[in-house]
Amino acid sequence: MAEPKSHESEMKRLEALEEKSRLGGGQKAIEKRHEASRLTARERLDLLFDPGSFTEMNELAQSPSRDFGMEEKRVPGDGVVIGYGKIDGRLAFAYAQDATVLGGSVGIIHGQKICRIMEEALKVKAPMIGLNDSGGGRLNEGFPASRGVAGMFFRNTAASGIIPQISAMMGTCAGVAVYSPAITDFIIMVEGKSHMVITGPAVIKAVTGEEVSMEKLGGAKVHSEITGTAHFVAKDERECIQLIKKLLSYLPSHHDEDPPVLPGTDDPERVDDTLESIVPADFRKAYDIREVILRVVDHQDFLEVLPKFAKNIVIGFARMDGHPVGIVANQPRVWAGSLDVDAADKAGRFIRFCDAFNIPLINFVDVPGYFPGVKQEHAGIIRHGAKMLYAYAEATVPKITLALRKEYGGAVMAMCCVGMGVDQMLAWPVAQLVVLDTAAAVSLIYRKEIEEAKDPDGFRQQKIEEYDYKFSNPFYAAEYMLVDKVIKPRETRPQLIRALRMLKTKGRPRSARRHGNIPL
Repeated sequence: MAEPKSHESEMKRLEALEEKSRLGGGQKAIEKRHEASRLTARERLDLLFDPGSFTEMNELAQSPSRDFGMEEKRVPGDGVVIGYGKIDGRLAFAYAQDATVLGGSVGIIHGQKICRIMEEALKVKAPMIGLNDSGGGRLNEGFPASRGVAGMFFRNTAASGIIPQISAMMGTCAGVAVYSPAITDFIIMVEGKSHMVITGPAVIKAVTGEEVSMEKLGGAKVHSEITGTAHFVAKDERECIQLIKKLLSYLPSHHDEDPPVLPGTDDPERVDDTLESIVPADFRKAYDIREVILRVVDHQDFLEVLPKFAKNIVIGFARMDGHPVGIVANQPRVWAGSLDVDAADKAGRFIRFCDAFNIPLINFVDVPGYFPGVKQEHAGIIRHGAKMLYAYAEATVPKITLALRKEYGGAVMAMCCVGMGVDQMLAWPVAQLVVLDTAAAVSLIYRKEIEEAKDPDGFRQQKIEEYDYKFSNPFYAAEYMLVDKVIKPRETRPQLIRALRMLKTKGRPRSARRHGNIPL
Protein backbone atom coordinates (compact mmCIF):
# COMPACT_ATOMS: atom_id res chain seq x y z
CA MET A 1 0.00 0.00 0.00
CA ALA A 2 1.35 3.41 -1.03
CA GLU A 3 2.29 5.84 1.72
CA PRO A 4 0.00 8.86 2.08
CA LYS A 5 1.20 12.05 0.39
CA SER A 6 2.96 14.68 2.42
CA HIS A 7 4.79 17.87 1.66
CA GLU A 8 8.04 16.09 2.35
CA SER A 9 7.34 13.12 0.05
CA GLU A 10 6.18 15.27 -2.84
CA MET A 11 9.12 17.65 -2.49
CA LYS A 12 11.44 14.65 -2.70
CA ARG A 13 9.62 13.53 -5.82
CA LEU A 14 10.04 17.05 -7.28
CA GLU A 15 13.73 17.10 -6.42
CA ALA A 16 14.24 13.74 -8.10
CA LEU A 17 12.53 14.90 -11.27
CA GLU A 18 14.51 18.17 -11.27
CA GLU A 19 17.76 16.27 -10.86
CA LYS A 20 16.86 13.96 -13.73
CA SER A 21 16.02 16.98 -15.87
CA ARG A 22 19.31 18.64 -14.91
CA LEU A 23 21.35 15.60 -15.90
CA GLY A 24 19.65 15.30 -19.29
CA GLY A 25 21.26 12.34 -21.05
CA GLY A 26 23.16 11.39 -17.91
CA GLN A 27 26.49 12.05 -16.23
CA LYS A 28 28.46 9.93 -18.70
CA ALA A 29 27.04 11.91 -21.63
CA ILE A 30 27.97 15.17 -19.88
CA GLU A 31 31.52 13.96 -19.27
CA LYS A 32 31.80 12.96 -22.92
CA ARG A 33 30.88 16.50 -23.95
CA HIS A 34 33.48 17.98 -21.64
CA GLU A 35 36.11 15.65 -23.08
CA ALA A 36 35.23 17.04 -26.51
CA SER A 37 35.64 20.60 -25.16
CA ARG A 38 31.92 21.24 -25.39
CA LEU A 39 29.68 22.83 -22.78
CA THR A 40 26.29 21.53 -21.70
CA ALA A 41 23.07 23.44 -22.38
CA ARG A 42 22.88 24.69 -18.79
CA GLU A 43 26.54 25.69 -18.71
CA ARG A 44 25.95 27.80 -21.80
CA LEU A 45 22.96 29.49 -20.19
CA ASP A 46 24.97 30.16 -17.02
CA LEU A 47 27.54 32.02 -19.12
CA LEU A 48 24.88 33.96 -21.00
CA PHE A 49 22.77 35.23 -18.11
CA ASP A 50 23.75 37.35 -15.13
CA PRO A 51 24.60 35.11 -12.13
CA GLY A 52 21.52 33.82 -10.33
CA SER A 53 19.06 35.57 -12.67
CA PHE A 54 17.98 32.69 -14.92
CA THR A 55 14.58 31.11 -14.25
CA GLU A 56 13.88 27.85 -16.03
CA MET A 57 10.41 27.04 -17.35
CA ASN A 58 8.72 23.74 -18.18
CA GLU A 59 11.67 21.67 -16.96
CA LEU A 60 9.38 18.68 -16.28
CA ALA A 61 7.78 18.56 -19.72
CA GLN A 62 8.65 15.42 -21.68
CA SER A 63 7.74 13.52 -24.82
CA PRO A 64 4.74 11.13 -24.98
CA SER A 65 5.54 7.63 -23.71
CA ARG A 66 3.66 5.90 -26.51
CA ASP A 67 6.07 6.92 -29.25
CA PHE A 68 8.15 4.22 -30.92
CA GLY A 69 11.32 3.23 -29.05
CA MET A 70 11.10 6.17 -26.64
CA GLU A 71 10.00 4.81 -23.28
CA GLU A 72 13.49 4.17 -21.92
CA LYS A 73 14.80 7.44 -23.35
CA ARG A 74 12.20 9.81 -21.94
CA VAL A 75 13.76 12.60 -19.89
CA PRO A 76 12.07 15.52 -18.12
CA GLY A 77 12.85 18.63 -20.15
CA ASP A 78 12.86 16.70 -23.43
CA GLY A 79 16.27 17.87 -24.60
CA VAL A 80 15.83 21.64 -24.39
CA VAL A 81 16.18 24.14 -21.53
CA ILE A 82 14.02 27.26 -21.76
CA GLY A 83 13.67 30.27 -19.51
CA TYR A 84 14.32 33.95 -18.85
CA GLY A 85 16.68 36.14 -16.89
CA LYS A 86 18.90 39.22 -17.08
CA ILE A 87 21.77 39.83 -19.50
CA ASP A 88 23.80 42.83 -18.35
CA GLY A 89 20.81 43.83 -16.27
CA ARG A 90 18.26 43.61 -19.10
CA LEU A 91 15.46 41.03 -19.42
CA ALA A 92 16.01 38.39 -22.10
CA PHE A 93 14.64 34.98 -23.03
CA ALA A 94 16.52 31.94 -24.29
CA TYR A 95 16.42 28.27 -25.11
CA ALA A 96 19.39 25.90 -25.16
CA GLN A 97 19.12 22.54 -26.89
CA ASP A 98 20.65 19.62 -24.98
CA ALA A 99 22.49 17.32 -27.36
CA THR A 100 22.89 14.68 -24.63
CA VAL A 101 19.17 13.89 -25.02
CA LEU A 102 18.50 12.19 -28.36
CA GLY A 103 21.06 14.44 -30.04
CA GLY A 104 18.99 17.52 -29.23
CA SER A 105 16.44 16.39 -31.80
CA VAL A 106 13.19 18.34 -32.09
CA GLY A 107 10.20 16.31 -30.94
CA ILE A 108 6.64 17.27 -30.10
CA ILE A 109 7.30 18.63 -26.61
CA HIS A 110 10.78 19.91 -27.48
CA GLY A 111 9.31 22.04 -30.27
CA GLN A 112 6.38 23.19 -28.15
CA LYS A 113 8.75 24.30 -25.38
CA ILE A 114 10.69 26.48 -27.81
CA CYS A 115 7.41 27.89 -29.13
CA ARG A 116 6.35 28.57 -25.54
CA ILE A 117 9.43 30.66 -24.72
CA MET A 118 9.19 32.52 -28.04
CA GLU A 119 5.60 33.45 -27.23
CA GLU A 120 6.63 34.72 -23.80
CA ALA A 121 9.45 36.83 -25.24
CA LEU A 122 7.11 38.38 -27.79
CA LYS A 123 4.43 38.94 -25.15
CA VAL A 124 6.69 41.04 -22.91
CA LYS A 125 8.85 42.34 -25.78
CA ALA A 126 12.34 41.20 -24.83
CA PRO A 127 15.19 39.73 -26.92
CA MET A 128 15.09 36.04 -27.83
CA ILE A 129 18.30 33.99 -27.96
CA GLY A 130 18.55 30.44 -29.27
CA LEU A 131 21.53 28.24 -28.38
CA ASN A 132 21.16 25.61 -31.07
CA ASP A 133 22.62 22.11 -30.93
CA SER A 134 20.28 19.73 -32.74
CA GLY A 135 20.48 16.98 -35.35
CA GLY A 136 17.05 17.92 -36.68
CA GLY A 137 13.57 16.45 -36.40
CA ARG A 138 12.97 13.47 -34.08
CA LEU A 139 12.14 10.45 -36.22
CA ASN A 140 10.74 8.42 -33.31
CA GLU A 141 7.76 10.70 -32.91
CA GLY A 142 6.76 10.81 -36.56
CA PHE A 143 4.78 13.57 -38.23
CA PRO A 144 3.15 15.07 -35.10
CA ALA A 145 6.57 16.53 -34.22
CA SER A 146 6.26 18.83 -37.22
CA ARG A 147 3.68 20.93 -35.38
CA GLY A 148 6.32 22.26 -33.01
CA VAL A 149 8.80 22.77 -35.84
CA ALA A 150 6.32 24.71 -37.96
CA GLY A 151 5.33 26.67 -34.86
CA MET A 152 8.93 27.77 -34.38
CA PHE A 153 9.09 29.14 -37.93
CA PHE A 154 5.75 30.89 -37.48
CA ARG A 155 6.81 32.54 -34.22
CA ASN A 156 10.21 33.57 -35.59
CA THR A 157 8.38 35.37 -38.35
CA ALA A 158 5.81 36.92 -36.00
CA ALA A 159 8.62 38.27 -33.79
CA SER A 160 10.69 39.62 -36.70
CA GLY A 161 11.09 43.38 -36.44
CA ILE A 162 9.47 43.45 -32.99
CA ILE A 163 12.14 41.87 -30.79
CA PRO A 164 15.78 41.10 -31.61
CA GLN A 165 16.38 37.41 -32.34
CA ILE A 166 19.88 35.95 -32.13
CA SER A 167 20.85 32.37 -32.95
CA ALA A 168 24.07 30.76 -31.77
CA MET A 169 24.98 27.51 -33.53
CA MET A 170 26.75 25.54 -30.82
CA GLY A 171 26.98 22.17 -32.57
CA THR A 172 26.08 20.31 -35.74
CA CYS A 173 22.56 21.34 -36.77
CA ALA A 174 20.67 19.82 -39.67
CA GLY A 175 17.35 19.89 -41.49
CA VAL A 176 14.58 21.63 -39.57
CA ALA A 177 17.11 22.79 -36.94
CA VAL A 178 18.68 25.33 -39.30
CA TYR A 179 15.60 27.02 -40.73
CA SER A 180 14.49 28.64 -37.48
CA PRO A 181 17.92 30.29 -37.04
CA ALA A 182 17.84 31.36 -40.69
CA ILE A 183 14.73 33.46 -40.00
CA THR A 184 16.32 35.21 -37.01
CA ASP A 185 18.26 38.47 -37.20
CA PHE A 186 21.80 37.22 -36.53
CA ILE A 187 23.58 33.88 -36.57
CA ILE A 188 26.84 33.16 -34.73
CA MET A 189 28.82 30.00 -35.47
CA VAL A 190 31.70 28.41 -33.54
CA GLU A 191 34.86 27.66 -35.48
CA GLY A 192 35.39 23.93 -35.97
CA LYS A 193 32.45 23.03 -33.69
CA SER A 194 29.23 24.10 -35.39
CA HIS A 195 27.71 23.17 -38.72
CA MET A 196 24.54 24.07 -40.62
CA VAL A 197 23.24 21.76 -43.33
CA ILE A 198 19.92 20.77 -44.83
CA THR A 199 21.15 17.28 -45.73
CA GLY A 200 24.34 15.70 -44.43
CA PRO A 201 27.28 14.23 -46.36
CA ALA A 202 25.88 10.68 -46.28
CA VAL A 203 22.59 11.69 -47.93
CA ILE A 204 24.37 13.84 -50.49
CA LYS A 205 26.66 10.96 -51.45
CA ALA A 206 23.71 8.57 -51.78
CA VAL A 207 21.68 10.97 -53.94
CA THR A 208 24.29 12.83 -56.03
CA GLY A 209 27.45 10.79 -55.60
CA GLU A 210 29.33 13.82 -54.23
CA GLU A 211 31.72 13.25 -51.35
CA VAL A 212 32.18 16.10 -48.90
CA SER A 213 33.04 16.50 -45.22
CA MET A 214 30.63 18.14 -42.78
CA GLU A 215 33.08 21.01 -42.29
CA LYS A 216 33.39 21.75 -46.01
CA LEU A 217 29.67 21.32 -46.52
CA GLY A 218 28.36 23.55 -43.74
CA GLY A 219 31.12 24.73 -41.42
CA ALA A 220 31.66 28.23 -40.09
CA LYS A 221 34.06 29.16 -42.89
CA VAL A 222 31.53 28.17 -45.56
CA HIS A 223 28.66 30.11 -44.02
CA SER A 224 30.66 33.20 -43.08
CA GLU A 225 32.53 33.55 -46.40
CA ILE A 226 30.51 31.83 -49.14
CA THR A 227 26.81 31.67 -48.26
CA GLY A 228 26.59 34.74 -46.02
CA THR A 229 24.44 32.81 -43.53
CA ALA A 230 26.68 33.26 -40.48
CA HIS A 231 27.08 36.89 -39.44
CA PHE A 232 29.79 36.19 -36.87
CA VAL A 233 32.31 33.41 -36.17
CA ALA A 234 33.61 32.76 -32.66
CA LYS A 235 36.78 30.85 -31.77
CA ASP A 236 35.03 28.91 -29.02
CA GLU A 237 31.74 28.69 -27.13
CA ARG A 238 32.72 31.24 -24.51
CA GLU A 239 33.60 33.82 -27.16
CA CYS A 240 30.30 33.03 -28.86
CA ILE A 241 28.40 33.90 -25.66
CA GLN A 242 30.40 37.13 -25.31
CA LEU A 243 29.52 38.05 -28.91
CA ILE A 244 25.83 37.66 -28.09
CA LYS A 245 26.21 40.04 -25.17
CA LYS A 246 28.22 42.53 -27.24
CA LEU A 247 25.60 42.49 -29.98
CA LEU A 248 22.74 42.97 -27.52
CA SER A 249 24.52 46.02 -26.08
CA TYR A 250 23.74 47.92 -29.30
CA LEU A 251 20.11 46.82 -29.56
CA PRO A 252 16.88 47.92 -27.91
CA SER A 253 14.73 45.27 -26.25
CA HIS A 254 11.97 45.85 -28.79
CA HIS A 255 10.92 48.00 -31.72
CA ASP A 256 9.17 50.66 -29.63
CA GLU A 257 12.27 51.35 -27.56
CA ASP A 258 15.37 53.41 -28.29
CA PRO A 259 18.73 51.60 -28.38
CA PRO A 260 20.72 51.68 -25.11
CA VAL A 261 22.89 54.79 -24.70
CA LEU A 262 26.23 54.81 -22.91
CA PRO A 263 27.85 57.88 -21.35
CA GLY A 264 29.62 59.90 -24.06
CA THR A 265 33.21 59.52 -22.87
CA ASP A 266 34.82 60.17 -26.27
CA ASP A 267 34.97 63.88 -27.15
CA PRO A 268 32.19 64.60 -29.70
CA GLU A 269 34.22 67.52 -31.04
CA ARG A 270 37.33 65.41 -31.59
CA VAL A 271 38.97 66.14 -34.95
CA ASP A 272 41.39 63.84 -36.77
CA ASP A 273 44.07 65.08 -39.15
CA THR A 274 45.05 61.54 -40.15
CA LEU A 275 41.92 61.06 -42.26
CA GLU A 276 43.43 62.99 -45.16
CA SER A 277 46.43 60.66 -45.21
CA ILE A 278 44.29 57.52 -44.84
CA VAL A 279 42.12 58.41 -47.83
CA PRO A 280 44.26 59.31 -50.89
CA ALA A 281 42.99 62.15 -53.06
CA ASP A 282 44.14 60.05 -56.03
CA PHE A 283 41.07 57.92 -56.82
CA ARG A 284 43.26 55.22 -58.34
CA LYS A 285 44.72 54.41 -54.95
CA ALA A 286 42.87 52.09 -52.58
CA TYR A 287 42.56 52.26 -48.79
CA ASP A 288 40.77 50.40 -46.02
CA ILE A 289 37.46 52.08 -45.18
CA ARG A 290 37.55 50.43 -41.76
CA GLU A 291 40.41 52.74 -40.81
CA VAL A 292 38.14 55.71 -41.50
CA ILE A 293 35.29 54.18 -39.49
CA LEU A 294 37.53 53.44 -36.51
CA ARG A 295 38.86 57.02 -36.50
CA VAL A 296 35.36 58.49 -36.47
CA VAL A 297 33.35 56.31 -34.05
CA ASP A 298 33.56 56.29 -30.24
CA HIS A 299 36.76 54.74 -28.88
CA GLN A 300 37.59 53.04 -32.20
CA ASP A 301 35.02 50.36 -31.29
CA PHE A 302 33.31 48.84 -34.35
CA LEU A 303 31.42 45.52 -34.39
CA GLU A 304 31.60 44.44 -38.02
CA VAL A 305 28.87 42.14 -39.33
CA LEU A 306 29.66 39.54 -42.02
CA PRO A 307 33.28 40.73 -42.29
CA LYS A 308 34.35 37.97 -44.70
CA PHE A 309 31.31 37.88 -46.98
CA ALA A 310 30.86 40.41 -49.79
CA LYS A 311 33.96 42.25 -48.60
CA ASN A 312 33.38 45.09 -51.08
CA ILE A 313 30.93 46.53 -48.58
CA VAL A 314 31.36 46.95 -44.83
CA ILE A 315 28.46 46.92 -42.36
CA GLY A 316 28.31 46.92 -38.58
CA PHE A 317 27.49 48.63 -35.31
CA ALA A 318 29.31 51.41 -33.49
CA ARG A 319 28.54 54.32 -31.18
CA MET A 320 28.64 58.04 -31.83
CA ASP A 321 28.43 60.24 -28.74
CA GLY A 322 27.34 57.12 -26.83
CA HIS A 323 24.43 56.37 -29.18
CA PRO A 324 24.35 53.17 -31.30
CA VAL A 325 24.53 53.64 -35.07
CA GLY A 326 24.50 51.29 -38.02
CA ILE A 327 27.27 51.84 -40.55
CA VAL A 328 27.20 50.97 -44.26
CA ALA A 329 30.40 51.71 -46.16
CA ASN A 330 31.93 50.90 -49.53
CA GLN A 331 35.32 49.16 -49.31
CA PRO A 332 37.74 50.55 -51.95
CA ARG A 333 40.20 47.73 -51.24
CA VAL A 334 37.85 45.22 -52.90
CA TRP A 335 36.69 45.84 -56.48
CA ALA A 336 37.21 49.56 -55.82
CA GLY A 337 34.12 49.46 -53.61
CA SER A 338 31.68 48.64 -56.40
CA LEU A 339 28.40 46.93 -55.58
CA ASP A 340 27.51 43.39 -56.61
CA VAL A 341 24.76 40.86 -55.92
CA ASP A 342 26.09 39.73 -52.54
CA ALA A 343 26.91 43.26 -51.35
CA ALA A 344 23.37 44.38 -52.12
CA ASP A 345 21.89 41.47 -50.15
CA LYS A 346 24.26 42.02 -47.24
CA ALA A 347 23.61 45.75 -46.98
CA GLY A 348 19.90 45.59 -47.76
CA ARG A 349 19.06 43.27 -44.89
CA PHE A 350 21.24 45.20 -42.45
CA ILE A 351 19.56 48.48 -43.41
CA ARG A 352 16.13 46.95 -42.78
CA PHE A 353 17.25 45.59 -39.41
CA CYS A 354 18.52 49.00 -38.27
CA ASP A 355 15.30 50.63 -39.44
CA ALA A 356 13.21 48.07 -37.55
CA PHE A 357 15.03 48.76 -34.27
CA ASN A 358 15.48 52.55 -34.34
CA ILE A 359 19.19 52.55 -35.10
CA PRO A 360 20.34 55.56 -37.20
CA LEU A 361 22.26 54.81 -40.39
CA ILE A 362 25.54 56.43 -41.43
CA ASN A 363 26.75 55.75 -44.97
CA PHE A 364 30.38 56.22 -45.99
CA VAL A 365 30.38 56.39 -49.78
CA ASP A 366 33.22 55.73 -52.19
CA VAL A 367 31.58 53.78 -55.00
CA PRO A 368 32.36 53.66 -58.75
CA GLY A 369 29.09 51.92 -59.61
CA TYR A 370 27.78 48.38 -59.91
CA PHE A 371 30.36 45.71 -60.71
CA PRO A 372 30.08 45.04 -64.46
CA GLY A 373 30.05 41.72 -66.27
CA VAL A 374 27.93 38.94 -67.69
CA LYS A 375 28.19 36.93 -64.46
CA GLN A 376 26.70 39.74 -62.39
CA GLU A 377 23.96 40.49 -64.93
CA HIS A 378 22.96 36.83 -65.08
CA ALA A 379 23.13 36.54 -61.28
CA GLY A 380 20.39 39.17 -61.12
CA ILE A 381 22.18 42.38 -60.21
CA ILE A 382 19.10 44.33 -61.28
CA ARG A 383 16.86 42.50 -58.81
CA HIS A 384 19.44 42.29 -56.02
CA GLY A 385 20.62 45.87 -56.46
CA ALA A 386 17.02 47.01 -56.14
CA LYS A 387 16.96 45.59 -52.61
CA MET A 388 19.29 48.32 -51.39
CA LEU A 389 17.23 50.99 -53.13
CA TYR A 390 14.07 49.62 -51.54
CA ALA A 391 15.63 49.27 -48.08
CA TYR A 392 16.95 52.83 -47.98
CA ALA A 393 13.82 54.35 -49.49
CA GLU A 394 11.60 52.59 -46.95
CA ALA A 395 13.82 53.31 -43.93
CA THR A 396 12.56 56.11 -41.68
CA VAL A 397 15.38 56.21 -39.12
CA PRO A 398 17.84 59.10 -39.39
CA LYS A 399 19.95 58.59 -42.53
CA ILE A 400 23.22 60.45 -43.00
CA THR A 401 25.41 59.97 -46.07
CA LEU A 402 29.00 61.16 -46.40
CA ALA A 403 30.63 61.15 -49.84
CA LEU A 404 34.35 60.59 -49.37
CA ARG A 405 35.52 60.28 -52.98
CA LYS A 406 33.58 58.55 -55.78
CA GLU A 407 29.80 58.77 -56.06
CA TYR A 408 29.09 57.44 -59.54
CA GLY A 409 26.03 56.27 -61.41
CA GLY A 410 23.12 54.25 -60.07
CA ALA A 411 25.21 53.16 -57.10
CA VAL A 412 24.80 56.70 -55.74
CA MET A 413 21.11 56.04 -55.17
CA ALA A 414 21.85 52.58 -53.75
CA MET A 415 23.99 54.26 -51.07
CA CYS A 416 21.20 56.73 -50.21
CA CYS A 417 21.44 60.23 -51.67
CA VAL A 418 19.17 63.26 -52.07
CA GLY A 419 15.92 61.97 -53.56
CA MET A 420 16.20 58.70 -51.63
CA GLY A 421 15.11 60.20 -48.35
CA VAL A 422 18.54 61.00 -46.94
CA ASP A 423 18.29 63.43 -44.02
CA GLN A 424 21.77 64.90 -44.29
CA MET A 425 24.02 64.68 -47.35
CA LEU A 426 27.63 65.58 -46.57
CA ALA A 427 30.74 65.48 -48.76
CA TRP A 428 34.48 65.89 -48.50
CA PRO A 429 36.00 68.53 -50.83
CA VAL A 430 37.65 65.88 -53.06
CA ALA A 431 34.39 64.00 -53.63
CA GLN A 432 32.89 63.59 -57.10
CA LEU A 433 29.14 63.24 -57.42
CA VAL A 434 28.51 62.45 -61.07
CA VAL A 435 26.81 59.96 -63.37
CA LEU A 436 30.16 58.72 -64.73
CA ASP A 437 33.75 59.26 -63.71
CA THR A 438 35.25 62.30 -65.44
CA ALA A 439 37.42 60.45 -67.96
CA ALA A 440 34.52 58.28 -69.17
CA ALA A 441 32.16 61.26 -69.34
CA VAL A 442 34.61 63.35 -71.37
CA SER A 443 35.28 60.46 -73.75
CA LEU A 444 31.57 60.21 -74.49
CA ILE A 445 30.72 63.92 -74.61
CA TYR A 446 33.74 64.92 -76.73
CA ARG A 447 34.20 61.71 -78.69
CA LYS A 448 34.08 63.42 -82.10
CA GLU A 449 36.21 66.39 -81.03
CA ILE A 450 38.86 64.10 -79.53
CA GLU A 451 39.07 62.09 -82.77
CA GLU A 452 39.50 65.27 -84.86
CA ALA A 453 41.97 67.03 -82.55
CA LYS A 454 45.63 67.45 -83.60
CA ASP A 455 46.67 66.30 -80.12
CA PRO A 456 43.87 63.93 -78.98
CA ASP A 457 45.51 63.10 -75.64
CA GLY A 458 46.22 66.73 -74.82
CA PHE A 459 42.71 67.82 -75.83
CA ARG A 460 41.15 65.01 -73.78
CA GLN A 461 43.22 65.90 -70.71
CA GLN A 462 42.24 69.58 -71.05
CA LYS A 463 38.54 68.66 -71.14
CA ILE A 464 38.95 66.34 -68.16
CA GLU A 465 40.42 69.18 -66.11
CA GLU A 466 37.65 71.54 -67.21
CA TYR A 467 34.94 68.97 -66.42
CA ASP A 468 36.47 68.25 -63.01
CA TYR A 469 36.58 71.92 -62.10
CA LYS A 470 33.05 72.71 -63.33
CA PHE A 471 31.03 69.57 -62.61
CA SER A 472 32.89 66.71 -60.87
CA ASN A 473 33.05 68.26 -57.43
CA PRO A 474 30.83 68.68 -54.39
CA PHE A 475 30.68 72.46 -54.78
CA TYR A 476 28.72 72.12 -58.01
CA ALA A 477 26.44 69.56 -56.32
CA ALA A 478 26.00 71.95 -53.38
CA GLU A 479 24.79 74.67 -55.75
CA TYR A 480 21.86 72.44 -56.66
CA MET A 481 21.31 71.35 -53.01
CA LEU A 482 22.42 67.81 -53.80
CA VAL A 483 24.87 68.24 -50.94
CA ASP A 484 23.82 69.89 -47.67
CA LYS A 485 27.31 70.62 -46.45
CA VAL A 486 30.87 70.22 -47.73
CA ILE A 487 33.04 69.38 -44.74
CA LYS A 488 36.74 69.09 -44.04
CA PRO A 489 37.88 65.48 -43.50
CA ARG A 490 39.34 66.27 -40.08
CA GLU A 491 35.88 67.45 -38.91
CA THR A 492 34.05 64.28 -39.94
CA ARG A 493 33.26 63.06 -36.43
CA PRO A 494 31.89 66.32 -34.98
CA GLN A 495 29.87 67.01 -38.12
CA LEU A 496 28.26 63.55 -38.06
CA ILE A 497 27.46 63.86 -34.36
CA ARG A 498 25.86 67.28 -34.85
CA ALA A 499 23.67 65.82 -37.59
CA LEU A 500 22.71 62.87 -35.37
CA ARG A 501 21.81 65.18 -32.49
CA MET A 502 19.68 67.31 -34.79
CA LEU A 503 17.85 64.21 -36.08
CA LYS A 504 17.28 62.70 -32.65
CA THR A 505 13.61 63.69 -32.60
CA LYS A 506 12.92 62.86 -36.25
CA GLY A 507 9.33 61.73 -36.66
CA ARG A 508 8.77 58.18 -37.91
CA PRO A 509 5.25 57.87 -39.29
CA ARG A 510 3.86 54.35 -39.38
CA SER A 511 2.90 53.04 -42.78
CA ALA A 512 -0.79 52.72 -43.60
CA ARG A 513 -0.13 49.69 -45.80
CA ARG A 514 0.36 46.14 -44.56
CA HIS A 515 3.81 45.95 -46.13
CA GLY A 516 5.52 46.64 -49.41
CA ASN A 517 6.79 44.01 -51.82
CA ILE A 518 10.59 44.13 -51.67
CA PRO A 519 12.26 42.54 -54.73
CA LEU A 520 13.44 39.37 -53.03
